[in-house]
Amino acid sequence: QVHLVESGGGSVQSGDSLRLSCAASGRTFSTYAMGWFRQAAGKAREIVAALTWYGDSTNYADSVKGRFAIFRDNAKNTVYLQMNSLKPEDTAVYYCAAAPGGAYFSPLSYSYWGQGTQVTVSS
Repeated sequence: QVHLVESGGGSVQSGDSLRLSCAASGRTFSTYAMGWFRQAAGKAREIVAALTWYGDSTNYADSVKGRFAIFRDNAKNTVYLQMNSLKPEDTAVYYCAAAPGGAYFSPLSYSYWGQGTQVTVSS
């Protein structure tokens, strides 16, 4: 079991940066792939970024490539999403999730979810 708690969301202006954090509990955190997802109002949840359990491989949605970075600190049981050059279309609730196995960039692999944190970007 993994319990996830996100933090770091907020309201910013277009072009600003935010760093989201996801604190995980559970002794097996370091063996899980981790991902960040988002869901905008009226839209389906989409994967934004993910990385393998060791952090040696990452993948990003095309819409955030070059602007967002995902990284993890297994010693702190925390995964981060650094978001730069934010745009109004990045406005959404952001969720972190943990995948015990499977393809790390497939939403179907994710079994554990946080409660989400709101990110609002105004123009």
